[in-house]
Amino acid sequence: MHGGVRASHAPRVLRALVRADEIWLVLLAACVGVAAGILVSAMTHTTLLAHRVLFLVAGDGRISGLAHIDPWRAVLVPALGGLVLGALGLCVARYAPGRPVDPIEANALHGGRMSMLDSIIVTVQTILSNSVGASVGLEAGFSQIGAAMGSRIGYIFRVRREDLRLLVGCGAAGAIGAAFDAPLAGAFYAFELVIGTYSLANLAPVALASVCAIGVTRLLHSAAPGVVVALPAGLRMADYVPIATLGIIAALLGVALMYSVTLTEALFRRSGMPAWMRPAVGGVVVGAMALVSPSVMSSGHWAMRVALERGHPAGWTLILLLMKAVASSVSIGAGFRGGLFFASLYLGVLTGAAFGGGLALVSATPLSGEICALVGMSAMAVAVVGAPMTMVFLALEMTGSLPLTGAVLVASVISSLTVRRTFGYSFATWRFHLRGESIRSAVDIGWIRTLTVGRMMRRDVKTICRTATVLAARHHYPLGSAQRFVLVDEAGRYVGMVQVPDLFGETVRDSDDLTRFAHYEDAMLVPQMNVREAIARFEQTESDALVVVEDMESRIVLGLLTEQHALRRYSEELDRTRRELAGEGRLHARL
Repeated sequence: MHGGVRASHAPRVLRALVRADEIWLVLLAACVGVAAGILVSAMTHTTLLAHRVLFLVAGDGRISGLAHIDPWRAVLVPALGGLVLGALGLCVARYAPGRPVDPIEANALHGGRMSMLDSIIVTVQTILSNSVGASVGLEAGFSQIGAAMGSRIGYIFRVRREDLRLLVGCGAAGAIGAAFDAPLAGAFYAFELVIGTYSLANLAPVALASVCAIGVTRLLHSAAPGVVVALPAGLRMADYVPIATLGIIAALLGVALMYSVTLTEALFRRSGMPAWMRPAVGGVVVGAMALVSPSVMSSGHWAMRVALERGHPAGWTLILLLMKAVASSVSIGAGFRGGLFFASLYLGVLTGAAFGGGLALVSATPLSGEICALVGMSAMAVAVVGAPMTMVFLALEMTGSLPLTGAVLVASVISSLTVRRTFGYSFATWRFHLRGESIRSAVDIGWIRTLTVGRMMRRDVKTICRTATVLAARHHYPLGSAQRFVLVDEAGRYVGMVQVPDLFGETVRDSDDLTRFAHYEDAMLVPQMNVREAIARFEQTESDALVVVEDMESRIVLGLLTEQHALRRYSEELDRTRRELAGEGRLHARL
């Protein structure tokens, strides 16, 4: 079983080829990319068709680029769609309980294992949310289903843990690359967010998956349309001061947006409103704002294009910025399913355009509005998504402008640094933090949770009852036979730790009570503790060995763990992880 759905394995011969030869793994990554491209195309065409049907939109169905929308449909469709989503949530909670695992969490904690059923549910919820006009993007569904397909294919071929994590990244790379028609951006999205690091060994499979996915979307006529923007031939050194300033402003607005989403969720929870009703209320709010401008609806991809190519007056730009931020916060806070990647791009364009308009009022030689808009787009997305190189390559692939790419690099680095110093999380890792998960990236830390005290401890514990005399203890444990033994009561409960040399002091009498030599009476480990918690406990107690008990209440002795052994196992796993990140572990396994 994998993720609640039964899957047969590939023939043994094919599985052996994939495990033995890197070329076959690259071909498998290409298949993941093709699958991701097909899924992205299907999701895109489905939502555009829904827009045409539900909102009576002529043309391609991109509602965020409209100047006006039918008032009744603008309000009723998101409200009724919210009710449908709420009812679907009730069904999911009853028949498929549990929280879905996203690609970052899967690679960080579960070795790349994802549930296909849960991912399909997330994808359906994302399509429904976007189709009815909620202010969310499809990228969450794209990356979820693409990564889950990579996980499923890897499971079918029974690949190694590090290869399964890689295929999850390939699925996400194909999905994001296909969504933006940008192979480099898709590949580095996988490296920065889903795999957690870049390595030369992973370049070929990830890049090929992204390219294959884009090829599929172009064949199926679902590739994202390009943006035509007039850009200056070069930038002056003085231009980098406002560019850096814009990076800081966009970062702070991105942090405010993430806080706003969290606050909105908290307000909905405290309202006492049933969870199934919240999306409908959120839909009414978004629909009401759409009466002012339909650009607040859906992901905002086409609204971003309009803002880049045509521009808006400065005052109207600020109003759109505020409305889109509120609409996105309300949509996610109310329970609509989707992401903030597309929304952050549009919000960044508006931020940059507003900054450029203000700069024109105070500077004799201001930056062009297009430069400010694109730099703001990248800096805002870096703040929210947390992938600076992804945005650098996206800007390059969108415009083909090297001077702009340099400006985006500066703003993205400053935005990333600002968020790290003031907030410390991207939107995805912030959500993990709110759930109590200590995940800062997709780097594999699942082994920390599986490397528990119960797995590392020795069970052959030297014990003696506390009623025994020093003479009896000396007889059982003479000098040189052991460093320590565990003192227990008549029921086998932990009393303390006794160091054997203490019993052979000159002032020690044969009839002395052993409990006077007991140390670390309240310092214990339990089997469920992971290696990091155990090491912290050793540091706290300043002991080189601790007893392992069934639980803190019963104090029944199960085993003993030394600090030396815990540190050695921790170091071994860290070294293994380092080799896997560098691609050395895969090469060593094949050799």
